[in-house]
Amino acid sequence: MKYAAISIKDLHVSYYGNEAIKGVSLSVNPGNLVGIIGPNGAGKSTFLKALLNLIPKDKGDVMVLGKSINEVRKKIAYVPQRNDIDWDFPITVLDAVLLGTYPNLKLFRRPKKKDKLWAMECLERVGMEEFSKRQIGELSGGQQQRVFLARALAQNAEVFFLDEPFVGVDVSSEETIVKILKELCWQGKTVIVVHHDLSKANDYFNQLILLNKELIGFGAVSEVFQTDIIERAYKSQFAFMNEMGV
Repeated sequence: MKYAAISIKDLHVSYYGNEAIKGVSLSVNPGNLVGIIGPNGAGKSTFLKALLNLIPKDKGDVMVLGKSINEVRKKIAYVPQRNDIDWDFPITVLDAVLLGTYPNLKLFRRPKKKDKLWAMECLERVGMEEFSKRQIGELSGGQQQRVFLARALAQNAEVFFLDEPFVGVDVSSEETIVKILKELCWQGKTVIVVHHDLSKANDYFNQLILLNKELIGFGAVSEVFQTDIIERAYKSQFAFMNEMGV
């Protein structure tokens, strides 16, 4: 039986006592590159973290590959926002990528030579092999994001979640990351990305989840990226801009 990559039913999430996500239901099939878009404060990152059980849900069910998150944790890779990472932690680039192999190692086993070779291959894929011995904190924002994508690749996951991966990165790194994400989808993987730049949505994704605390639209980019649907999500910002004469 073929399962949806991600199935969400009636998801509700509160954040500091306020309802952040209201009754979201949708299903994403394997092989899609999905952008989560919406205005500031729409609950995009909260939504992503709730899917991963990183924050508690008020109610609702989330299934990945037909199972609960905890049952398929090894098949899920997560790249958090850059400001959620301690960049001062003393770890080299190669060791950071090697962490991606740990979920697939047997209990109490350390990475072997083949794991280190695989980590280097993942670094080469993101164009960072020359930096393998550098401390992670010495890298630029774009370089750091490439390394964390390499760590996700090292995990050999089926479903990838990335939270604002293009914030604070250079153009070259952004292009590299997008290229790899598209390649993953061509391989049948599923990629979910929290994104804030509407101008890039059509080029980067084939499906969109448009949120503003509730689900405003979901489907192919051409279906969701319609003026009336976008205005429903961003109406408060549009109203503010009109008041300011922008």
